[in-house]
Amino acid sequence: MMERKRTDCPALPPGWKKEEVIRKSGLSAGKSDVYYYSPTGKKFRSKPQLSRYLGNTMDLACFDFRTGKMMPGKMQKNKQKFRHDPHNLAKGGKPDLNTALPIRQTASIFKQPVTKVTSYPGNKVKTDLQRATEQPRQLFWERRLKGLRSSDVTEQVLRTMDLPKGLQSVGPDSSDDSLLSAIASALHMSSVPITGQTSVAAEKNPSIWLNTSQPLCKAFTVTDEHIREQEMKVYKARRSLEEALMADSLARAAENTRELLEGKTA
Repeated sequence: MMERKRTDCPALPPGWKKEEVIRKSGLSAGKSDVYYYSPTGKKFRSKPQLSRYLGNTMDLACFDFRTGKMMPGKMQKNKQKFRHDPHNLAKGGKPDLNTALPIRQTASIFKQPVTKVTSYPGNKVKTDLQRATEQPRQLFWERRLKGLRSSDVTEQVLRTMDLPKGLQSVGPDSSDDSLLSAIASALHMSSVPITGQTSVAAEKNPSIWLNTSQPLCKAFTVTDEHIREQEMKVYKARRSLEEALMADSLARAAENTRELLEGKTA
């Protein structure tokens, strides 16, 4: 025997009915089943069926299928459960603090643990950015800079800078101009310290033993004396520039004063 109670469901659109079937006998006596009927008489046995039927016309996230009422507290619990779900980390949820290793999804009846690698930050694959972006260069490509000269606004060729005696070139072209171009290019393009060709074999056969990341010069060492000499050159250059700027400022002030006096006398 069963008792059926059919009532209106105010939580659903007008015309929807809720039916509660209570069992009166048998092992399941006292238990009840809930069904819903649309205005056209279509029967629904579960909330997923009801959601698919209504579609976007109504949000059933807070709808309780058994009581037929909207339960906002239920929605809050679902949000908390979703936030702590480890499968939703990629969607902005909180991190999973569970340290248990995941299980490999295979056809085997035995659970096979997966080794979790944490040696890289964020468990991302480490890549060599320099290897990925740097393109191969031609051997002795510095020779293409031979014969190039810089000039001023009057098209007068500037004098080449004198290199220290400790810098000696290596390779087929041993001119100071090529060596200067090679060192300047290395300082601008390379991110490693400039030490020159440290291998002795490179002096005998540079075509085989040449270190392409270093300029075409023998190995050299920068001493404290070299640094002090360079600092003195920079200091003298700054002093000369300061004196020239001061002289120019005094000359402009004197010219302005003279023009002012000439204007008053006129």
